[in-house]
Amino acid sequence: MTLTDIALLGAAFALILASAVLETAGMSLAGSSASRIHRMAREGDRRALRAEKLLGQRDRLNRAAILGAVLLNTLAASLVTFALADAFGTAAVLYAALSVTALVFLLAEALPRAIAPTRPEPLALRLAPALEIIARPLGPLADALVRLIRRPLARLHVGGNGNAPAYGPMDAIRRLEGMIDLDETLADDVMVHRRSVEMLDIATPPAQIVRIVTRSRHTRLPVYRDDPDNIIGILHSKNLLRALAKRGARPETLIIGKLLSPAWFVPNTTSLREQLNAFIARRSQFALVVDEYGSFQGVITLADILAQVLGDITDTEDRPTPQGVIINDNGSLTVEGTVTIRDLNRRFGWDLPEDDANTIAGLLINAVRVIPVKGQSFTYYGLRFDVLERRRNQITQLRLTPLGRETVV
Repeated sequence: MTLTDIALLGAAFALILASAVLETAGMSLAGSSASRIHRMAREGDRRALRAEKLLGQRDRLNRAAILGAVLLNTLAASLVTFALADAFGTAAVLYAALSVTALVFLLAEALPRAIAPTRPEPLALRLAPALEIIARPLGPLADALVRLIRRPLARLHVGGNGNAPAYGPMDAIRRLEGMIDLDETLADDVMVHRRSVEMLDIATPPAQIVRIVTRSRHTRLPVYRDDPDNIIGILHSKNLLRALAKRGARPETLIIGKLLSPAWFVPNTTSLREQLNAFIARRSQFALVVDEYGSFQGVITLADILAQVLGDITDTEDRPTPQGVIINDNGSLTVEGTVTIRDLNRRFGWDLPEDDANTIAGLLINAVRVIPVKGQSFTYYGLRFDVLERRRNQITQLRLTPLGRETVV
């Protein structure tokens, strides 16, 4: 074996190591806590500031990292084959395939999957520059390949929205992490906040309630008397339709109170594992979340818990746009200040931090540490915030424009 062959083998090994770095970088950024990175960025950590800009591009960066790793591993296999050709002839192809496969599995697959989940934030901060570099040339190519397979996959009803492969190792890791987090995640963390819950006042005329229910996206609506914290039951659209189907029934003569199901209240400190077991035991899938004072906080469903374990199983385009949000033709959003961060994250697949504020206006105020005035603009979390309206000390309307992320749909 000549010095040239040895150099080629060394170069192949280096390519596999580079592939491992890309895999680790993609996994670390995907598994990082957005709130932790945002907090570190506000504290002045330069690497966190850089990583913060990439949070909104996780899927795109991960695609570029996967494509880069595949390219590097393929090049490594070619170099090994070329280096072994003189010594082994046509058998070099087999030896190269076996040796490169073993090294790729150990160094570029198993090792990143063992390391990345243990320290995602520190690794993401260190390796973010590598993702930025690889995403510049390979990001557009990865996006083009995804668009190329999106249409045939859609016809076969597989592959989700085409933004990522339908299933892969990272999905398995996220699902395993989701199961582990069930004991640590509380109902308060995944519930739909009360500001986004569609509710009914029992004093509303029955005919109007019928119109509201038939136009609603939801099958179960909490019903209150006098005050939203005084919930007296749940109106299921099925019960309403059954009542209307009876002979002689008219919307204006319905007695809504007789159609209500009992409300099930659960503490906001209930773990998701406890709540999942409770859903199974009661054969129910809908509960109201209250705080220690009994005040209504939001709604949790079986689907919310399954999404925590399995990942969101709905296409972003199929999720309802939250009330108070208008999608503009240019891809920006006109958003009321009271829209919750959680609803925006769920609808658009964003990673805005939910630890420091509940609403989008609160998130901006927490970031800038002052109450902005109308006309001011700020850039945080991969978005440009334009303050459109302010009343007294409250931001009532914002325009959100994604920067360097996929267009809002």
